[in-house]
Amino acid sequence: MTKYVVDLQELTTEHSLELVGGKAFHLGQLHAMEGVAVPDGFCITTDAYKQFVQHRAQYNEWLQQLAILSIDENESIRELALQIRQWILEAELPAELAEEVTGHLTRLGADEPYAVRSSATAEDLPHASFAGQQDSYLNVIGQHSLMQHIRACWASLFTERAVMYRIHNGFDHRQLSLCVIVQKMVFPEASGILFTADPLTSNRHQLAIDAGWGLGEALVSGIASADHYAVRDGRMTERRIAVKTTAIYPMPQGGTVTQTIEASRQHQQVLNDSQIVQLAQLGRQIEGYFGQPQDIEWCLANNQFYIVQSRPITTLYPIPEATEPGNRVYLSVGHQQMMTDVMRPLGLSFFLRTTRALMRVAGGRLFVDATALLQRNATRKMLIEGFAQSDPLVSDALQTVIDRGFIPLLDEPVAQTPLSGQEAESALKSSPAKRVSTPAHEASVEAELPVIDRSIVNRLVERTETSLKKLQNELPNRSGTEAMDYIDEDLHELRSILFEPDSMVAIKGAMDAFNWINRQVYDWLGEEHAADMLSQSIPGNVTSEMGLALMELADTIRPFPEVIALLERTEDDEFLEQLRDVEGGSIVREAMDAYLQRYGMRCPGEIDLTRTRWSEHPAALIPLLLSSIKSNASDAGKQRFHLGEQRAAAKEAELSERIVQLPEGEQKLRAFQHYVRMLRELSGYREYPKYGMIRRYFIYKQAIMREAEHLVQTGVIRHKEDVYELTLEELNEVVRTRQADLELIEQRRRDDEQYSRLAPPRVITSEGETISGQYRQDSLPEGALPGTPVSAGVVEGRARVLHSMQEATLEEGDILVTPFTDPGWTPVFVTIKGLITEVGGVMTHGAVIAREYGLPAIVGVDQATTRIRDGQRIRLHGGAGYVELL
Repeated sequence: MTKYVVDLQELTTEHSLELVGGKAFHLGQLHAMEGVAVPDGFCITTDAYKQFVQHRAQYNEWLQQLAILSIDENESIRELALQIRQWILEAELPAELAEEVTGHLTRLGADEPYAVRSSATAEDLPHASFAGQQDSYLNVIGQHSLMQHIRACWASLFTERAVMYRIHNGFDHRQLSLCVIVQKMVFPEASGILFTADPLTSNRHQLAIDAGWGLGEALVSGIASADHYAVRDGRMTERRIAVKTTAIYPMPQGGTVTQTIEASRQHQQVLNDSQIVQLAQLGRQIEGYFGQPQDIEWCLANNQFYIVQSRPITTLYPIPEATEPGNRVYLSVGHQQMMTDVMRPLGLSFFLRTTRALMRVAGGRLFVDATALLQRNATRKMLIEGFAQSDPLVSDALQTVIDRGFIPLLDEPVAQTPLSGQEAESALKSSPAKRVSTPAHEASVEAELPVIDRSIVNRLVERTETSLKKLQNELPNRSGTEAMDYIDEDLHELRSILFEPDSMVAIKGAMDAFNWINRQVYDWLGEEHAADMLSQSIPGNVTSEMGLALMELADTIRPFPEVIALLERTEDDEFLEQLRDVEGGSIVREAMDAYLQRYGMRCPGEIDLTRTRWSEHPAALIPLLLSSIKSNASDAGKQRFHLGEQRAAAKEAELSERIVQLPEGEQKLRAFQHYVRMLRELSGYREYPKYGMIRRYFIYKQAIMREAEHLVQTGVIRHKEDVYELTLEELNEVVRTRQADLELIEQRRRDDEQYSRLAPPRVITSEGETISGQYRQDSLPEGALPGTPVSAGVVEGRARVLHSMQEATLEEGDILVTPFTDPGWTPVFVTIKGLITEVGGVMTHGAVIAREYGLPAIVGVDQATTRIRDGQRIRLHGGAGYVELL
């Protein structure tokens, strides 16, 4: 039976959610809670709205048109939304609705003032609050006025902001309905908002209260200032009394008016301390009922708190789950791995099996538990100093945690925990190179020059290649549980290779050489960033070679106009087959196949095994190839590499000539040249372990997708990609039993979408507090954006703000601005003139490749992709570490 109107107290079961939407459903639950005061009222249900729009051909046609619009089609969205609103405001209401509303008004008081609020079916959900998207009206008096405002609430479904919000969050306009809440008005002395978790820091232990005079709409709309109170463990920890000049009050004849507050109350505290603690206790009660932090609207009348809304806070980052007691501190792995996107469960489980560190999963990302390292003075100092060089924002955030005494020092020794999986460049892992003493009469600078057997690199590469060949030959011949068991066993081989001590010796040797050169050249000659120039065109770096190989592929395409025309008009992978039909296509196809054979297992976000590889989607390379053809001359790759070699050699010669003139110059020169050899002979290996890991991941993935295809064919799962939502252990069980929890798979897919909207913090505590850290740079030009300098040089040009390689239409002179770059972004580097990222450090991928290519670069620029506009003219100071917005 269709129900147009229901009382709030009837809304206590889950089926009510579809009938009245999230806001009304939550009010109904609150109404039933003991000790929580909610104004009486009733709801115009979604059935009434559906009856109103049912069989209206024009309405359905408008929704069809809205459904195909993208978020950047502003004018079309604006026009359509206006037409729908006008129609709703003028169309006739169902007669049955008016009759039911009359009955409820008679019971509550026909001449009483009411608040009329919207409650959409997609509102106040765990993953999207839709806060403020639909309209509300206060102090509505009389049935005629009430019916008009019901229409206005329905029409507010199609304000431009509401339509844009739904498009942005992927909600179908055709699946949306709206309930209207009608409640008796409360005329408060004060009102405001209570967050049961601090919205600025995300600390779940601290409540935040904003309070102002009069109706809460003044605060919500932003026209009035509010007192701010913070409460923790039942006591007030912060109090800021605002100057409150404006408030909104109800008028006797209906509606509201904005008034100036009398001078005597402008500086007065709105709530007394007792009321603040009482409200905080009420907030904790409501939070406990709903089982998650809440954003609560309240008002105070006659010393009674009334709750007029409670919805989940959807912007809080999930807390990593801990099995250990006490306060914990977690560091983002993604910020060190240069990949802060959400990872799917299968990708997470593979990475967790690959690393040796103590990691936790939260919000689809990985975090390392750094608590043990913070509990001892020595490792605490190592942590702060190490990150001061690689990621100052993390260092500052950790210092903030330490200064608060959040992690107390322990007397007994605590085992050191590695900070990040296979990232051997981490300065926090110390595997010292072998040292050899020199005669005592030589200068101290030469006393302990590290001696590293450079043949270990060849041996490490040979072992990896032999192991990969075995995997490639054997895994494709296995299927079912046999294939899954083989992968499980081979992961032990991968870990053994990644964490072989000699691999760390080689990588750390290059890091030590880089740091020694920068430090000593600055001490001796006063010159900063000397190692940057000396790092150009390092031989043997598989990742930088990948970018140069793309330029060679572009050179192969360049002479064939028909191939270029084909690439310019295609967006799918069919172009590989179409190449055979155009002049030069067979030559290009052969070159493309060779490139994919060597680098096709790579892609942006490649540490997540579930990411689409270039071999799976070759069209992803088309924008990069076209940009290279447009921006680079023929043979530019080889010329760039040779130019880098010449610059590095010239810089070494120049510095050598200056060093030898110093006191004890001969000894200093020998030490300098020794470290330069170490830098250039060992640095190329730094990218190889991850290259080997990613190649292995792709072989695993191909085997898994063969199993996924079989699971689809036998009806176990619906789509091949469903396996991405399972951990490796769960997938093993599905392959063994031929049974899958499809509801779990769908829930995880929804979780992935929710997590993708959250930005992972660099540092998060077990209380949920996210600590961003700050740069300590006082000498920057006004308005400059600070970051970590990683590759010296100054360049000015157009900012190209990109979030994915698919957007990579670049021109010569562009400066790339992006959240992060991992090896999959390297082909973009051949076109740009500078690099700015939001995450990263001195030895992370983007920094190393930028130095090898001679690109000025800074990393760790907070919110760079929003603070810098696409197309804006900027100046990048790669040595000083800041960006000027011109």
